[in-house]
Amino acid sequence: MTSTTLTLDERRTLLRLARETVARTARRQTVNVRVEDYSPALQAWGASFVTLTTADGDLRGCIGALEAYQPLVQDVCEHAAAAASEDYRFYPVRPEEVDSLHIEISILTAPQILEYSDGADLAARLRPGVDGVILWDGGRRATFLPQVWEKLPDPEEFLAHLCMKMGAPADTWRRRKLRVGVYQVEEFHEGQI
Repeated sequence: MTSTTLTLDERRTLLRLARETVARTARRQTVNVRVEDYSPALQAWGASFVTLTTADGDLRGCIGALEAYQPLVQDVCEHAAAAASEDYRFYPVRPEEVDSLHIEISILTAPQILEYSDGADLAARLRPGVDGVILWDGGRRATFLPQVWEKLPDPEEFLAHLCMKMGAPADTWRRRKLRVGVYQVEEFHEGQI
């Protein structure tokens, strides 16, 4: 995905397709996307995350890719289905839940490795509200989208929670040098457009 932003119509199309995909997935139906039916921007390879939340604002599922490996329209549909049925933190979405769910889509830029000297330098280099962050520790990996800064605005707390999400102790980022990547997103959601 290039740095150009999607048009309003392209955003609406992706949100509509994501909602249809969640509904079909909840009914255990498959979704087939004809990539050639969509605009060049939606046919271009792109990486996305689809986030589902309840009417109360609680997370209900979030799945995505950190790097592009397929056309964006297909990527969004694949991750909408996965958010509804494969997020290990939640049971699969039931058909009666679909209408009350809120859908958010994040289109990611390519991750860039962040060079830093120590834990304090790492925390200082992060840009709250701007950077999505990926941590790698051996075979483990975890990411937080930039939107997570809204709930965890302090870089040290953000990193601690990200380490725990990765399955490591909260202070791992302080004790040893991890591989760190950052990316930005183009985020849009239902009710916004």
